[in-house]
Amino acid sequence: MSARGYDHAAVHYGGDQELLAVAVPFLEGGLAAGEPTLVSMEPERAELVRDALPPSARVEYLSTSDLYARPAAAIKSYRELLAGFVAGGAAGIRIFGEIPSAAIDTSWDWWARYESAVNHAYGEFPLRSMCAYDTRTTPRHVLDDVARTHPFVATAGGHHTNTGYVDPLSFLTDPRPMTRLPIEGTAPRAELADPRPSDARRAVLATAPVDLPAAEVDDLVLAVSEIVDNALRHGRPPVRVRIWAGAGQMVVSVHDAGPGPADPFAGLLPADRVVGGRGLWIAHQICSEVTLHRDETGFTARLAAGRPW
Repeated sequence: MSARGYDHAAVHYGGDQELLAVAVPFLEGGLAAGEPTLVSMEPERAELVRDALPPSARVEYLSTSDLYARPAAAIKSYRELLAGFVAGGAAGIRIFGEIPSAAIDTSWDWWARYESAVNHAYGEFPLRSMCAYDTRTTPRHVLDDVARTHPFVATAGGHHTNTGYVDPLSFLTDPRPMTRLPIEGTAPRAELADPRPSDARRAVLATAPVDLPAAEVDDLVLAVSEIVDNALRHGRPPVRVRIWAGAGQMVVSVHDAGPGPADPFAGLLPADRVVGGRGLWIAHQICSEVTLHRDETGFTARLAAGRPW
């Protein structure tokens, strides 16, 4: 492997032995090469891998609950981790991981964007990673996205180029369907036309359920304010805000008639003087979920607090 360049492979498995047949040689190869070697899997499968490796194997195990709370935060944490290894002299790094099943089941859209964006975000590092997906439980639409976001496929028989891979610049700008959350099937608590950010802030505060933690309400207020400001400054009128609230949950959609941010990585990577990027970056850091959608009517950002699914 070259001194720089991210090798991002998908692993499909239908049972424990099929998983181990790929994971163990990959991890042992990293240890033999003296590379930092990490596992980032949910506890049950992390223990499965640990038990299959020699007791002396110096593998670092990362907590998925800490890393995978939000895609933008995961990218930031991994970049800091990888930069630390490189600063310490690492010429190669290996990670065998998975996105937690709860994230796949409830908020796949922004994790699909994550799987695509990391091909760019980690490109400067000497990293080889494998992302494991259980074909018995992973939905078909998720596996279809996996096939489009991983340049390589790893099996027990080898490491292969994935002919279905789509470059992040294309994947992140292609229109994606927005799956309606259950709460969106109810009447909105508030609808605002061309509101000022202050109007949107007041509306969120006025409709917030009492059982949603105050810190989450405050975060949503900030995120909505930023996104409304983006829509007014950089989008096209009309701007429409809709707010849903229920037990321990809130969802806010902000729609304008424009095409959305020009930067395909907006929200997932820090904004660098990119039009419309700052607000999305903030929202991705503090909301429970952010969904972006483009269609013939314009651009929609949907922000969630609590657990709306």
